[in-house]
Amino acid sequence: MPETAGGLVAALAELPDPRARRGVRHRLTVVVIAAVCAVIAGSRSYTAIGEWVADVPASTALTLGFTPDRRPSEAMIRRLLQALDPQLLTAAISNWLTAQTITAAPGQRRAIAVDGKTLRGSRTASSAARHVLAACDQNAGIVLACTDVDSKTNEITRFASLLDQIGDLRNTVITADAMHCQREHAAYLATRHAHWILTVKGNQPHLHTQLSRLPWPQVPQAARHDDRGHGRREIRTLKILTVAAGIDFPHAVQALQIRRRRRRLDQPRRFTTETVYAITNLHVHQAKPAQLAAWIRGHWSIENKIHRVRDVTFDEDRSQIRTGTGPQVMAALRDAAISALRATGVTNIAAANRHHARDSSRPPALLGLI
Repeated sequence: MPETAGGLVAALAELPDPRARRGVRHRLTVVVIAAVCAVIAGSRSYTAIGEWVADVPASTALTLGFTPDRRPSEAMIRRLLQALDPQLLTAAISNWLTAQTITAAPGQRRAIAVDGKTLRGSRTASSAARHVLAACDQNAGIVLACTDVDSKTNEITRFASLLDQIGDLRNTVITADAMHCQREHAAYLATRHAHWILTVKGNQPHLHTQLSRLPWPQVPQAARHDDRGHGRREIRTLKILTVAAGIDFPHAVQALQIRRRRRRLDQPRRFTTETVYAITNLHVHQAKPAQLAAWIRGHWSIENKIHRVRDVTFDEDRSQIRTGTGPQVMAALRDAAISALRATGVTNIAAANRHHARDSSRPPALLGLI
């Protein structure tokens, strides 16, 4: 067995099996790896996963770890997956993926984007839709950790527990949207020796007013990027001010103004302008303006590389999986499939799903089982 496969099996071996020990025919690692392979091939539901397992040839079944005449049934797969702990599943898979992937060039800081997503299809007549908070490596597009956000709380209370799943945050930059511009978060990240870039909006009105009243007209542009694509042109500019004193936020040393001007290419005279403010605890000597701009832009990687793919390619918002931890576990399996594909340099996940669906030996090979 290849070393990468051994690493994956070893990582999944740490998962607690929710089943009673008596009568277990298929090991937990076998079922989970088979489910990840099925999702890599484009499966969107328990039924599709069960059908993929039932249809693979004998050689692939043996590679996955079960005999061709005694395969895991769809019912067993469904019962097991909806009883798993999605947080532990994501942690196990991300540990394996991180070991296989260089997430940052030597000498560069790793950047992790924190963002949440609502699993709209999990809504029922009596309960709200499930919501998960995830941390994604900006460079690799790999989900490093996730946590469930209970309907009685919000993302803010889950921020620290999410990042507690990631071992070492030193020399790491955490990016987050305005909801997480919280003094408690800054204090927590200080204890983890991490850096941060936080967007500031109306949920912090006093801080937002302070930032908007800084002398931005007298500040030269520190970075400018002109981008064309998807039928539009976007001009992004960044201005930076050192604010060692006078800003009502702990550990903040620089204020950032990001201005985005957009227009459709078929409407050359109609620009829309958006101005956003952010703060960071990075000093001038710790990050160049171009790097700050890249991290701010890269924050959307979790939206573009993970959440959008789950919605568009895997049709997550219309998924009818609702029982137990099923919605979160299926989200974790989708994240695992996307991350495994990204780790090989894939940019088009839909095309990669079709490629792996044409040959059942390709998903196990991607995971290092062959």
